[in-house]
Formats: sequence, structure tokens, C-alpha cells
Amino acid sequence: MGNIHTVGPNEALIVSGGCCGSTKKRTIVGGWAWAWWLVTDVQRLSLEVMTLNPMCEGVETAQGVPLTVTGVAQCKIMKADELLGTASEQFLGKSVKEIKQTILQTLEGHLRAILGTLTVEEVYKDRDQFAALVREVAAPDVGRMGIEILSFTIKDVYDDVQYLASLGKSQTASVKRDADTGVAEANRDAGIREAECEKSAMDVKYSTDTKIEDNARMFKLQKAHFDQEINTAKAESQLAYELQAAKIRQRIRNEEIQIDIVERRKQIEIESQEVERKERELKATVRLPADAENYRVQLIAEGKRTQTVAVAMAEAERIKKIGAAEASAIEVVGKAEAEKMRMKAAVYKQYGDAAIMNIVLDALPKIAAEISAPLAKTDEIVLIGGSDNCTGDVARLVGQLPPAINALTGVDLSKVLSKLPGATVSAKA
Repeated sequence: MGNIHTVGPNEALIVSGGCCGSTKKRTIVGGWAWAWWLVTDVQRLSLEVMTLNPMCEGVETAQGVPLTVTGVAQCKIMKADELLGTASEQFLGKSVKEIKQTILQTLEGHLRAILGTLTVEEVYKDRDQFAALVREVAAPDVGRMGIEILSFTIKDVYDDVQYLASLGKSQTASVKRDADTGVAEANRDAGIREAECEKSAMDVKYSTDTKIEDNARMFKLQKAHFDQEINTAKAESQLAYELQAAKIRQRIRNEEIQIDIVERRKQIEIESQEVERKERELKATVRLPADAENYRVQLIAEGKRTQTVAVAMAEAERIKKIGAAEASAIEVVGKAEAEKMRMKAAVYKQYGDAAIMNIVLDALPKIAAEISAPLAKTDEIVLIGGSDNCTGDVARLVGQLPPAINALTGVDLSKVLSKLPGATVSAKA
């Protein structure tokens, strides 16, 4: 059974031990390692930069003046395999704080030793040299522990006996004295130099005025010539500018026309696509439903037509059969009527006028009923005339009856009655 350990570039992984009793130690920076449980020891060592603040209080210099010096040091454990192994032997299992304390004590010891060999002036005036000396002396010692001093600077130097303040005052006074002397000498030299410069200036001024006049004349001549060239160049430039501007405007106009053409083409394409879309929409929403409805109506009409034809054919067949049956019936009835008429005709022929008279007499009640039908609807009948006229009117009515029967039936009632036995006497009576 085992486990995988990984580390970044700012940390070192120290793997010791292994299977089969191995005592080999491995260091891994920015990688991974396989460790066996219970038999492999895995520890980590930080490679980050450590900031230290070494400080020496009341350390006597070569002159016996006590100074307090503070500095800032940047240190880190080196990554080289041999040095990293040395550092792991020295600091493995310790915290970063403990490592810093060890390095800090070493730096402070070297700082004290070097400070005792220098004067106050050397420490105060050349701090960089002092810091470089401390770094140079301390580097071998911390290097044997696998530590590298990246930088070391002196932060502050001060004392409690006002030595540095007095040294500063004397230096300030000396500087002020030298400054006053320098100012006086400078003023003297400045006056002499100023007079010489003024003389030279006057000479130069006269010579310069002459040259200025000559140069002014030449300048005016050259200016006139230059003005002529400039005006010519301006005119040419203006014409060229206008020509170029016209060309640019023409080019812009051409581009605008091309843009309009492209826009119109795109508009035409859009309109074409819109027309096609509307046509598809019309086809989907109107034509296809209309075609479907038309097809449905056609199917319904075809069905109705087929139904109507079938019904008509059935009706025609029914009418044909009914007509055939009625024709057969009519034929039978006709034959019976014909036979009846034939038989009547035979009887009429046999009996002659007597048969006709019989028919007439049978018809007289019907004729009388038809004639009297209007009288049945009359409430009152008023006869105008005397009693002598009533008999005459009845006789006239009876006298008009035979012609009426003759007109209706074609039978002369007087002749028929004259042929009947005893009819003549009755008629004459």
C-alpha cells in the first residue's frame, strides 16, 4: 500500500526510507513522489524567501563609540541537490520561525564582529560597503547550512551619546564655511566675467546689428522670392487639393452608388424572399386548405353524384316497373272497357233507339240535378207576371227541353218518344 505526495516549486519534498530496508534519501522540488505506508518518511521543507531584521544594540566601534545598527536581510534555502540535502539535515523538522531565528543569530554575530573593526565615519558614510562586507563575511557560514543570502542592507544607524549629531554639526559648519568662501569667490569671478562679457557683448552687438541689417535686406529679398514660390505652390496645392477633393468626392459618390446598388439588390432579394415567404404562407394557409376543401367537395360531389345516379337509376327502374305494371293494368282495364263498350255497342245496335232512349232517360236525372244545382242555393224565387203568364212560361220551358237534349246528346227526343208505344197519345194529349 502506498500514497502519492506532490509539491510545488516553492517547497521541497524529502523522502527517506523505502521498501527492502533502503536508506536512500530523495529530494523533490515541484513534482511528486511515491511513498510506502509505515516504511517511508515524507517531510516538507519551505523554499520561500525569508525576511530577517538583524539588530545590534550598543555595539562599540573601533573608536569605542557605542552604535545601534538595524538591517534587513532576504534569505532562502538553495535548491541544488547537495545544498538542499545539507539544509534538510540542518532544518528538517523545524518550523520556519526556528529557521529564521538560527539564520538571524548568525547574521547578528557577524554584524557585531564587523562593526567592532570600523569607525563611526566608515559605518555612517558608506552603508552599502558596510552591508556588502557583512554579506561577504556571513555568506560562507550560512552557505554551509544550505542558506543563500539574497540581499542585505543597513536600515538605520544611531547612537545614544550624540556622536553622530556632533559629527553632523561639524560637517555642517565646515560645509557652510566652504559655501560662504565659494560664494565670495564666485561673486568676484562673476563681476570680472560680467565686465568681460559686457565688452564682448557690445562688440558682438555692433557686429550683429550690421549683420542684422544685411540679413534683413537679404531676408526681404529672399522672402519676396519665397512668397512668390509659396503663392505658386499654394495655387498649385489648392488646385491639386480641389482636384483631389473632386476625385475623392467622385470616389465617395461611386462608393455611395455602389452601396445604393448593393442595398437595392439586398432589398430586392429581401422583397423576393418576402414574396416567396408570403406565397408559401398563402399556399400553406389558403391554397393547400382550399385544395383540400376542393378535393373534399369533389369527393362529396362525386359521392352525391354517384348516389344521385344510383337513386335515379333505382327510381327509374321503380318507375319503369310501376309504369309496366300500370300499363299492364291499363291494358287489362282498357281491354275490359273495350269489351264493355263493344258489348254496349252490340246491345245498342240490337235495341237501337230504345237503348239510346234508355241512356237519355238515365241521364235526365243528372241533367236535372245539374240544372237545379244553382236553384238549391237560392232562398227565394220571385215570378214576375200574372197568373195567366205562369202557365205559358211553363209550357214554353217544356217546349224548349227537347232541343236542349238534342243539343246535349244528339238525340231527338220527339222522334224517340213518337216511336214508343202509347207515347204519341201522351204527347198529343
